Amino acid sequence: MWSLIAPISSLLSGVALLLLGNGLLNTLLTLRGVAQGYSTGMLGLIMSGYFVGFLLGTWLAIPLVRRIGHIRAFAFCAALAAITALLHVLIVNPWVWLGLRVIYGLALVSLYMVIESWLNAQVPNDKRGTVFAIYMAVNLGALAAAQQLLNLAEPTEFLLFALAAILISAALMPITLTRQIQPTVPETLHTDVRQIARIAPLSIAAAGLSGLALGAFWGMAPVYANLSGFDARGVGLLMSSAILGGALLQLPIGRYSDKHDRRLIMFWVVTLAVAVALLMSFMPAGPLLLGLMFIWGGLAFAIYPIAVAQLIDQLHSDEILAGSSSLLMVNGIGSVCGPLLAGVLMQHLGAHALPLYFAVVLGLLAAYALYRLRHVTDLVSGDQAHFVPMLRTSHTVLELMPDTPPADLDSGTNNAGPEPESP
Repeated sequence: MWSLIAPISSLLSGVALLLLGNGLLNTLLTLRGVAQGYSTGMLGLIMSGYFVGFLLGTWLAIPLVRRIGHIRAFAFCAALAAITALLHVLIVNPWVWLGLRVIYGLALVSLYMVIESWLNAQVPNDKRGTVFAIYMAVNLGALAAAQQLLNLAEPTEFLLFALAAILISAALMPITLTRQIQPTVPETLHTDVRQIARIAPLSIAAAGLSGLALGAFWGMAPVYANLSGFDARGVGLLMSSAILGGALLQLPIGRYSDKHDRRLIMFWVVTLAVAVALLMSFMPAGPLLLGLMFIWGGLAFAIYPIAVAQLIDQLHSDEILAGSSSLLMVNGIGSVCGPLLAGVLMQHLGAHALPLYFAVVLGLLAAYALYRLRHVTDLVSGDQAHFVPMLRTSHTVLELMPDTPPADLDSGTNNAGPEPESP
């Protein structure tokens, strides 16, 4: 295992530091916004700005990397992200924060793309599945650990913003010190969402609606926890509970879906997530709510990977990358709208409108999954895909997916790459 990890340890270290800073900043901003008296509607709009930047960066990152190279692009975007993090505390204004979140989202997806395209170039095709799993574990672990950094100071103080900027800046060190050869820049994938929607409508619906739910979770769950009575430490625990649930429960759910009708598993996962969300809406702050959030996170985080596996089941091998990219885009659009919709509802109905929002959004998906089960027979192309636990990051990570055939990875990226060197 170490012989596989050692050549990419600098990339994994970089993404761990980056996500420690990013995970801290995302939760910190909502708590600081509450302390400043921003309405939940305004906070939802601010948090949506991050996902707008994330979507824009999906198209702008590749020309940037092609122009100046991977290391310079990473350095540029890390510096931009760190500066943006500090500007949030230097200019405390909701409309300025909205613009900063767009810029920050753009920078972050560019950083993801640099790391993921580099990983893809350095990893042999037969090891992609293992590296993909390690990479996602690092992502989830760093995001969960970042929530505990909230205990170091109050959200109204400068310290936590400075720490987030330091961690993002520190991600530069292992990346710029690496001796690995920079990969070629991948071509932009052509996506046709309408065509994919005709082939795999349940996957498209699951991607969009899970984006609506999880976008609202990332943007508004800290606000929900704070308004429900948790202090900063409790907010960190609630966020960590959901993330750890997503990390620990995805795999058994996914492996079970590999052996059964994936539409049926989708229906039950979403239905259970709806039931847990309804229970959360009645629960006060406390250990029981944390336990429910752990279960909800495990169920909700599994929806998008099940949708990806369901999509791969229905596509030919030469369609998988473009199809998965379409799912990613639809999920991103849902993520943009999620915090805004949830924030408006919370402004009018109170904190517990958030779990009710989860229940309504996922209830729509459960109803559609049930309709597909009863009235439509989905066609499966080739062997059934394997479920892979995953988070939505950049388009480039799709090329690391173990179910993507090596023949599909020739669109400008040298996936075998040169012989890896230790950093």
